[in-house]
Amino acid sequence: MLRFKSRAGCVWDLEPRRGTAESEVRGTKERRNSQTTGLAAGKQVQSPNSPLEIFIICAQGVCSFFRTPQEKHTDTGKEMSTGRLRSGGRDKCRLHMVTWNVATAEPPEDVTSLLQLDVQPPTDLYVIGLQEVNSTPVRFIADLLVEDSWSHVLMDTLAPRGFIKVTSVRMQGLLLLVFAKQVHLPYIRDIQTTYTRTGIFGYWGNKGGVSVRFSFYGHMVCFLNCHLAAHMNYALERVDEFEHILETQDFDMDDTPHVLDHKVVFCFGDLNFRIADHGLHFLRSSINSGRLNLLWSKDQLIMMKKKEAFLQEFEEGPLNFKPTYKFDRNSNTYDTSGKKRKPAWTDRILWRIKPKTPPMEDDDEKASTLTDDGQDEYPIVVSQDKYTSEMSYGVSDHKPVIATFSLELRKCFDTPMVHISPEGVWSADQDAALNYTIQEDFMSSTWDWIGLYKVGFKSASDYETFVWVRENDLPETNEDIQISVDKDEIPLLGGQYVLGYYSTNMQSIIGLSANFQILESKRAVMEGLVPEIINGLNK
Repeated sequence: MLRFKSRAGCVWDLEPRRGTAESEVRGTKERRNSQTTGLAAGKQVQSPNSPLEIFIICAQGVCSFFRTPQEKHTDTGKEMSTGRLRSGGRDKCRLHMVTWNVATAEPPEDVTSLLQLDVQPPTDLYVIGLQEVNSTPVRFIADLLVEDSWSHVLMDTLAPRGFIKVTSVRMQGLLLLVFAKQVHLPYIRDIQTTYTRTGIFGYWGNKGGVSVRFSFYGHMVCFLNCHLAAHMNYALERVDEFEHILETQDFDMDDTPHVLDHKVVFCFGDLNFRIADHGLHFLRSSINSGRLNLLWSKDQLIMMKKKEAFLQEFEEGPLNFKPTYKFDRNSNTYDTSGKKRKPAWTDRILWRIKPKTPPMEDDDEKASTLTDDGQDEYPIVVSQDKYTSEMSYGVSDHKPVIATFSLELRKCFDTPMVHISPEGVWSADQDAALNYTIQEDFMSSTWDWIGLYKVGFKSASDYETFVWVRENDLPETNEDIQISVDKDEIPLLGGQYVLGYYSTNMQSIIGLSANFQILESKRAVMEGLVPEIINGLNK
């Protein structure tokens, strides 16, 4: 029996995993900066019965045991270890963002135009924020058990292109998904999600915001998907809700406990700001004649930015596309119902670079040394390449809005924390082995594991099988560790596969092997999964 005390003061008596003796259970080490998984009220937890889903609930959220191969630096300001620093220049990554109020509609069969899959240069990250996803009680409960229909369509479309769902967060009708190219997965770390309700005095989640934060090659970024109060006369309420969300959402990170602490923040969604003063005839006439600039001065968000200091920190591209609300469904015609809602740019994508903090007088010399001519102080340059709507979709009374960005950054590291590789030939006819090496000290967990994935996998939980990491001795950095994989766990059919080390504390895959071939098993023929070939002919 192992007794564990959490930061919250909860005491748990726990049986060691898989019946191992208490002496064999991975040791824990008290640390001043020891972290939980950060899943307190307002943060999602996953259901049990798989490596991704094993957790212990306590008063402040979820507390995991963890081990440390050796003492790590815990200085304030060190959110994660820096890894191997690059001495080279900057790298460019392409970000594709979508916001769409889907008005409870089911997804269209083809989302190619929405994702612009064949664009050049190719996309590295997809961030998709949806509002008003169908969340009737029966549907919402069903979506808790399996992926919702929108997530399914997006994963099915992106996985064959080499994109993996990094994480997602949902609050009733609000859904936020992040996808990344497989090559980036080991460098997306410290993922956390949270949400804020603003509907019915903060008790109902039909309005509010959901967010995802993570470290991308060592740079802290945050994405916030919002659905704010509706109707023309509630502009001030929308501003108050937006500010409330920014101020109250928090994360279990030392350097970035709040949204605006991140180096780059993207805020987007159905912000619901309308076009004030102008009559319906003038609005439609200006839109039809392409004179959109006549409407900008009366856009409520643009007007509010002139009054509210915190909004002035956010940037937005020019509104050179038609207002995206409100349309008759399955058409490009603005509302012809009895209400005849005025067109408006309700759906927006904003971004913010963290303002530079002026150095103290005594720190001038130190500051000039650390900033390295501004490269460390401003490691990410954000350039918007496109800001438009996609008019071809008609399932909703809103049109989706798309923005693409170039993120120019200098990577803080370019070496994964864990190196993994298969050993020898893999086939279900014999036991196999894999090797892994801890290349950088990090806070590992009792429940870290290595998954076997078929190339084209959709998410970290989309594994064929898994093995727990070594559980007896604490690994040393650069120590080679070998683990066996039972042949009964290996797929019978051949194909291309990849191994991935999943960190429970970082909520991400922090090491990937190269793609490798699993040979078709003789058992596959015996069990009739493939035809037996004799003299070149199928039997």
